[in-house]
Amino acid sequence: MTGGLAEILPADVMTLSLVFSRVGTMVMVLPAIGEATIPPRARLALALALTLVMAPVVGAAYPTAVANHVGSAAGLVISEIVIGLAVGLIVRMMLSAVQVAGNVIATQTGLAFSQTFDANQGTQSALVSMFLSLLAVTLIFATDMHHLLIAGIEHSFTLFPPGKMPPTADFMRLAIETVSGLFTTGLQMSAPFIVFGLVIYAAAGVIARMMPQLQVFFIAMPLNILAGFVILGLTLSTMMLWFLEAFQTQAQLFVPH
Repeated sequence: MTGGLAEILPADVMTLSLVFSRVGTMVMVLPAIGEATIPPRARLALALALTLVMAPVVGAAYPTAVANHVGSAAGLVISEIVIGLAVGLIVRMMLSAVQVAGNVIATQTGLAFSQTFDANQGTQSALVSMFLSLLAVTLIFATDMHHLLIAGIEHSFTLFPPGKMPPTADFMRLAIETVSGLFTTGLQMSAPFIVFGLVIYAAAGVIARMMPQLQVFFIAMPLNILAGFVILGLTLSTMMLWFLEAFQTQAQLFVPH
């Protein structure tokens, strides 16, 4: 077609560009493989490698007529970016469960003001949250769950075929359910600390009422921090196993069973 897009971009290059639009977007936002602490060039290289591997498999799903019209190609690129961004962010939301748990633990143990910069959140975060986030990412790689993420990228081309309107209603419903699930998981992970906080502060209140001259705060706070570290050491493995189970359940929504 004279003057068509096919004269500028060969069909194979156009297909690679479209596949990269979705794969690259997902790689940049997915948990573990899309962390801000990973150099952008490394993430870009991974996205290009996955694109080269997946393009021969999923390339046939793209409409052949798109190469004849610049407007159609641009619309398809935007659609692919939207789908990749939506899927990646929904899966990434589940990693926020450890942030919720970390903030609750830090508040209950008196460590809420011990904060540092979190590159992934782009803001200050409690040290406990940072520790749990790094541990979660490490366990995702250690348990090979990043394979689920890569499989989910490939299967997204089946769940959301190219050339069709993104199912925004389904994305919104799934996002709401995911946000609800991450708060539930975070609170379940930090449940021992919530109970501990209620007990320790109730006891401190009773003692302060019975002995007003006693500086309860200066006695209770060090004990509170010490007991918090002891409980964290005893429950850490169970907390992370609970998170991994919830994360696997969320990731499998985009992986063929």
